[in-house]
Amino acid sequence: MNELLSPPRALIAGCGDIGLRVARRLREAGGEVTAILRDPQKRGALEELGAQVRIEDLDHPQDAGDWPWLFWFAPPPGDGETDTRLRGWLSAQRGSIGRVVYVSTSGVYGDCDGRWIDEREPLKPQSARARRRADAEAALTQWAATAGAATVVLRVPGIYGPGRWPLQRLRSGTPVLRAEESPYSNRVHAEDLASAAVLAAVRGVGGHAYNIADGSPTTMADYFTRCARHFGLPEPEAVGLEEARRRFTPAMWSFMEESKRLRIDRAREELGFVPRYADLAAGLAAGD
Repeated sequence: MNELLSPPRALIAGCGDIGLRVARRLREAGGEVTAILRDPQKRGALEELGAQVRIEDLDHPQDAGDWPWLFWFAPPPGDGETDTRLRGWLSAQRGSIGRVVYVSTSGVYGDCDGRWIDEREPLKPQSARARRRADAEAALTQWAATAGAATVVLRVPGIYGPGRWPLQRLRSGTPVLRAEESPYSNRVHAEDLASAAVLAAVRGVGGHAYNIADGSPTTMADYFTRCARHFGLPEPEAVGLEEARRRFTPAMWSFMEESKRLRIDRAREELGFVPRYADLAAGLAAGD
C-alpha cells in the first residue's frame, strides 16, 4: 500500500475494536490519528499507539474541525428508523472533511433468496437495524453533496476473529437451523475489515459502496458447527423452522429471515482488496 507512505490526518469516530485496528495501521505508516471516544477508560490502547483522544458524546456533537479523512464506525442508536446520531453530528460540522469511510451493513440488501449479489442490488432493508444503516448511507450522500466531501461506504456482514467467536452461544446450547433450511451468511475477519477501511480511504471511489466479505459464504449452520468443532465444544442441535422460531430470540430470528451471498469483485478491482482470511477455515486456523 504505497499510498500510505505519508497518510493524511485521520479522525476516527466510534473507535472500538475495528477503529483500534485502523488506528494501528495508520500510526505504523506515520499518520496522525485522533479518536473520538465516549468512555475514557478505553483511551489507553489508543494513546499507547500515539493517537490523540477526544472524550465526546456523539449524541451531543461538536464541530470536529478540518480533517482529510474521517472513519465513522459509531453505530446508530438502538431504536427508531433513522440514524439520528450521524445526522446530528453531520449537521454540527463547520470544518472541511475531505473523505468519509462509513461502515454500514450488508443487511441493507434485505433477503435475496440466497442469490449472489453485488452493489447494484436495490436496498430493501427488512429490520429496523438495517433501515437505520440505510438511512445513514442516505444522510451521508445528502451531506456530501453540499459539503464537497467524498463518501465511501463499506457494506459489511458478520465480523469474526479474536474476541468475536460465538462461544457463549455454543455453550448455552442454542440450536441452529437444519442445514437444508439454513440461510446463507457472509462474514469477514476483523483484520480484513480494518485493511479494507484503510484501502477505502486511499483508493475508494467517492460515492461508491463496496461489499467487504471473505467471498466464501456458507450457511449459518455450517458456521456454528465448524466453530464448535474447532473450539472443542458440543456441536449445536439442528432443528426445523418452527422449533427454531420458538427457541430463538427475535434478534436471532431476524438473521434467519435473510439469505444472500456477497460478491466482492468491486472491492477487489477498485480497492485492491484481497482478504488475508479468504474463508472460515483460514480464519479458524489463524488462532483463537
